[in-house]
Amino acid sequence: MDEGKMDENEWRYHGEGNKSLVVAHAQRCVVLRFLKFPPSRKKTSEEIFQHLQNIVDFSKNVMKEFLGENYVHCGEVVQLPLDFVKRLCLKIQSERPESRCDKDLDTLSGYALCLPNLARLQTYRFAEHRPILCVEIKPKCGFIPLCGAVTHELKHRICRYCMHQHLKVATGKWKQISKYCPLDLYSGNKQRMHFALKSLLREAQNNLKIFKNGELIYGCADARSPVADWNELAHHLKPFFFPSNGLAGGPHCTRAVIRELVRVITRVLLSGSDKGRAGALRRGPAPWGPRVCEASPFGRSLHRQGKNSPECSGLPKGCLLYKTLQVQMLDLLDIEGLYPLYRRVERYLEEFPEERKTLQIDGPYDEAFYQKLLDLSTEDDGTVAFALTKVQQYRVAMTAKDCSIMIALSPCLQDTSSEQRPVVPSSRSRFAFSVSVLDLDLKPYESIPHQYKLDGKIVNFYSKTVHAKDAAVMPTRYKESEDCTLVLHKV
Repeated sequence: MDEGKMDENEWRYHGEGNKSLVVAHAQRCVVLRFLKFPPSRKKTSEEIFQHLQNIVDFSKNVMKEFLGENYVHCGEVVQLPLDFVKRLCLKIQSERPESRCDKDLDTLSGYALCLPNLARLQTYRFAEHRPILCVEIKPKCGFIPLCGAVTHELKHRICRYCMHQHLKVATGKWKQISKYCPLDLYSGNKQRMHFALKSLLREAQNNLKIFKNGELIYGCADARSPVADWNELAHHLKPFFFPSNGLAGGPHCTRAVIRELVRVITRVLLSGSDKGRAGALRRGPAPWGPRVCEASPFGRSLHRQGKNSPECSGLPKGCLLYKTLQVQMLDLLDIEGLYPLYRRVERYLEEFPEERKTLQIDGPYDEAFYQKLLDLSTEDDGTVAFALTKVQQYRVAMTAKDCSIMIALSPCLQDTSSEQRPVVPSSRSRFAFSVSVLDLDLKPYESIPHQYKLDGKIVNFYSKTVHAKDAAVMPTRYKESEDCTLVLHKV
């Protein structure tokens, strides 16, 4: 990247989250990621550089070790001309969603993170001249905790995502409850995975986006976004999945195209052999509870049929979903069990504030930091060291719970033997594909109290509204699937 010849017109707005904004180059397969801050919050250039360098180090030394080098792209910190950054900021301002404009792009430091454009296939530096389809999925937490620290019985039966949906709709974040349940996607059972992906396509919220040649064609920014249009999506996707068979339009065409998309995504998610070290995390009995969430419509249909669980397929150990789930399960104690340990670390830091650097709370995220994450013991010896290890594991687990998976697909050329990438078949075509992970910033230590309060708020709201309503409509004389006793009286 020639920093002396930066032209803001060669870059376009790509998207943003709560803490950063991304622009993509029109020709090269790279993006720039800038930090965002509230107008009142000022950070020095040195602090911003260190923040970005910590992101690179954590991706390189921790997440790449767990997930595998083919999936994780660390990027590098670059310094850009300030006048270019300011012009770029003005150029993209009108494209930003109104709900994200409460924070400003950092235009004072000149630092940004340069990364590959994950909406493109990860082989060539420059954009290819054949069509590229990219699906971004934020799968969220894929297990129900079983640990004894959980005090709310509901958390042993219903996943966090499904409970949180009700609070988000009640507060106006989203218009309606999604039928998506992460446990269905992480099940490895194709029927459940298809159901989960179709549910995401019906109600994408911020858990699914689809890009065509780098441009967003399907997704939802907030509750003000228009209702998802499957017919319009099918129109975009039809050339990929039915390139030459003259499939007519209408509902049948839409269903056929969506079905092909779902099948291809499922095959890609179940593929993979990139070696990561997430397998080192699995020792002893599994710390998760039921494999089916009771709030999932798929799970409820099984329950009505008298089945406690579907046929257990399980995820292949080489696939990215499996590795992501293993990292998520570094949350060994749930936030209820973790919060007292956080308070122990806090009390220690209040007494010895100079020890914060030694404890590596703000980095460096190096090999030593990674090695401490592999200690999966849950027997509390009362030490600060034990508490700190569990806190750091929780932060890494929360990062894995909030990451996104990017699947890039491109129709194969006639000679598939020349492809440098893995290939996945569909009914009428074949796709070269690449899979990557993004949103791998380590969750802040300071966010733990917020997570603790939010957890209680989510469970209490669900308990008082949804669960209480369900209990009220259940027949009092006999509840389905409960044991009962028939008493015969002599007449």
